[in-house]
Amino acid sequence: MDGNHRSNPKCNKTEKKFLRKQIKARHTLLRHEGIETVSCATQSLVVANGGLGNGVSRNQLLPVLEKCGLVDALLMPPNKPYSFVRYKTTEESKKAYVTLNGKEIVDDLGQKIILYLNFVEKVQWKELGLQALPPGLMVVEEVISSEDEKMLLESIDWTEGTDNQNVQKSLKHRRVKHFGFEFHYETNSVDKNKPLPGGLPEICDSILEKWLKEGYIKHKPDQLTINQYEPGHGIPAHIDTHSAFEDEIISLSLGAEIVMDFKHPDGVTVPVMLPRRSLLVMTGESRYLWTHGITPRKFDTVQASESHKVGIIISDIGDLTLSKRGIRTSFTFRKVRQTSCNCIYPLVCDSQRKETPPSFPESGKEASQLEQEYVHRVYEEIAGHFSSTRHTPWPRITQFLKALPSGSIVADIGCGNGKYLGINKELHMIGCDRSQNLVDICRERQFQAFICDALAVPVRSESCDACVSIAVIHHFATAERRVAALQELVRLLRPGGKALIYVWAMEQEYNKQKSKYLRGNRNSQGKKEEISSDASVQELLEQMPDMGDQDSACAVPSFSDFWEGGCNSSKVTNSKLPVHTNRTSFHSQDLLVPWHLKGNCGKDKPVEQFGTVGSRDPGPVFHRYYHVFCEGELEAACQTLSDVSILQSYYDQGNWCVILQKL
Repeated sequence: MDGNHRSNPKCNKTEKKFLRKQIKARHTLLRHEGIETVSCATQSLVVANGGLGNGVSRNQLLPVLEKCGLVDALLMPPNKPYSFVRYKTTEESKKAYVTLNGKEIVDDLGQKIILYLNFVEKVQWKELGLQALPPGLMVVEEVISSEDEKMLLESIDWTEGTDNQNVQKSLKHRRVKHFGFEFHYETNSVDKNKPLPGGLPEICDSILEKWLKEGYIKHKPDQLTINQYEPGHGIPAHIDTHSAFEDEIISLSLGAEIVMDFKHPDGVTVPVMLPRRSLLVMTGESRYLWTHGITPRKFDTVQASESHKVGIIISDIGDLTLSKRGIRTSFTFRKVRQTSCNCIYPLVCDSQRKETPPSFPESGKEASQLEQEYVHRVYEEIAGHFSSTRHTPWPRITQFLKALPSGSIVADIGCGNGKYLGINKELHMIGCDRSQNLVDICRERQFQAFICDALAVPVRSESCDACVSIAVIHHFATAERRVAALQELVRLLRPGGKALIYVWAMEQEYNKQKSKYLRGNRNSQGKKEEISSDASVQELLEQMPDMGDQDSACAVPSFSDFWEGGCNSSKVTNSKLPVHTNRTSFHSQDLLVPWHLKGNCGKDKPVEQFGTVGSRDPGPVFHRYYHVFCEGELEAACQTLSDVSILQSYYDQGNWCVILQKL
């Protein structure tokens, strides 16, 4: 299809549909990725839906593109649903534009994908700096022979019971066997006084002795965990418990290669390729400070060149492709620790942490004390750093504010650093927050803001045309206090006034798409913020259902269902609040979320930029209390309020959101 068809009124129905899709793809790329297309022909094209992020590999796409001419470069950014192709001549790129636009291909999973091509003036992709392996991490290739690999795999009897030598479990995403000591996943530890009969399998003795002799390991392990991973399965990011095991942790990969992600507390993620028959050795910082995990997926983004098959997956987007996962079995060896850990990372060491997590509050007084210590005090401490990370307004919140009539009086309850106070200059906006330091930042930016509690706002009833409450109500520790915060918003509204409310969602994966929070593993301090999902642009083109068009009273459970623990999450009543692992799914509704403070972050000081990976200081860690909301819970809470109508309810990037109106 040539460019003239864009304005041809005689297009048939199929062509018109295609044009709509192509234009939608163009707008989506601009809105979500900042990629600007041009109408005139150039040597370069952006190929929407032809990306690693939606299952299209380099080996699959390149032959299709080469049928139209000599490809000078094919750039495939990691986890993105598009790619860039540059031809030797403009004539060849024009041929590709005409020939391949609307072409249907089949991805590596057998799913049909339609390509949409647009010309671009130049390709801009921020390359990441060359990274080093986390300190203390080593990967040894071909550490055993293929014969030894076969022998080890055949020695595992997944059919036997748990009566003697080992403990076998079938977890949600993998099969597991333990030798020496059973690993208890509920406590992430072992019972040092209850070794399993039989010790480690005899077949491992000669291999371990060889590794000791060759210097790969320094201590002979006494605990072994065997995991079997099917394609698409993984393991959450974690640090092996300090008090349970000694410094050295080693893992042998059998049957298939895998990419394991290592993440530093400051957010830097290093993807490391573990080839088949390789040995991963974690000591020091990589063992004690960095989390490691395997993302559940059926394909890994890997280097295309044969010369780079081990170590870090570097960010050369001209040399990335997809590798289909196979069945991988890992032998992870550890030595059980008999004394307390005295590592140099006390902030993440369970042996050295003095503070114990608080208990779930059982009264309003306890809830208030919890909020004071784990919400108010924390935000006072982190205000400067927190503000430096809150600078980009969310589109749907901006849309709500810009749609309000000129001259409206709007209150932002829990305004933080005032990110939304200046969105619409035609409004009279006031902000309030519990944090003195955040209010000071608002005032420095010439915004009207004052200090108060969201449960008692010193503003006259029915004086506001609209209110916004963004990421505030999830910090209240009981259902009664959350409803009281909603009631206070309604009190401020005049009849007909509207309120927009955002709370963090338990469901960080919704409609088969991960939230920005789960996708937020940053590979570099300098990399720009990513907004788009890993889904294809084709999926982005489909109209999202407007939950606000439904009768919400009929669509959600009653609030009492949630009050009594109706959500599918672990209940923490009468127990310690769990500490969440950042950038992972939630397993409890009430929890503590770590904030790793960086640099000298006073309210008037910029965030310090850290140096190389090996020199990063983890900095102090603060814990914020959250109650993450299940689907329907926010609506159900709003329905307990009198004289209120829910206009719209929707999900936005890991948040449940409601727009309500006072009757």
